[in-house]
Amino acid sequence: MSTAHELLEISPVVPVVVIDDEAHAVPLAQALLRGGIGVIEVTLRTPAALRAIERIAEEVPDIVLGAGTVTAPEHAAKSAAAGARFLVTPGTTDTLLAAVKDTGLPFLPGAATVSEAMRLAEQGVEALKFFPAEPSGGVDFLKGLGGPLPHLRFCPTGGITPQSAPKYLALPNVGCVGGSWLTPKSAVAAGDWGAVEALAREAAALR
Repeated sequence: MSTAHELLEISPVVPVVVIDDEAHAVPLAQALLRGGIGVIEVTLRTPAALRAIERIAEEVPDIVLGAGTVTAPEHAAKSAAAGARFLVTPGTTDTLLAAVKDTGLPFLPGAATVSEAMRLAEQGVEALKFFPAEPSGGVDFLKGLGGPLPHLRFCPTGGITPQSAPKYLALPNVGCVGGSWLTPKSAVAAGDWGAVEALAREAAALR
């Protein structure tokens, strides 16, 4: 996987994961792999996130590992150093875009409006994160965007469920969706990796 476009094709669902305890990182990633999901986005929302990325990079090399919730330039560099293979931002500023590009990693920059998408396209970006998807217009917004901007492809994230995911995946400008439902907080806290594997298997079948 060397480009953002290739990232969109790995799995119909990119698990968006919050890890509070680094000890959960490896078994969680392994459960996703067993369920047929070959990608994981570890969000930088907890103190354990960077160490979790390091652990997964070291011990589960077969999964395509990304860092999400990249909101500051230093996040980009630290995530790359920890072993992330792609980066995801919820929104995009000039400074953040430059820092993400500097890592040399594939990335999905966040956009929620037509102008934001067009501005990223001017910078040569054609694979984007649409966030927050449901509050920002959801399927209808992306369907409308496909007319004037057919060259852009998206990974919509935010409020998407197993029920709504197929509607997004049916759109020609959607490569995959981001979802947190594959790794419920209760299952992760309990170490119920069988439940995570089962949810991953269901998600993998959505394509």
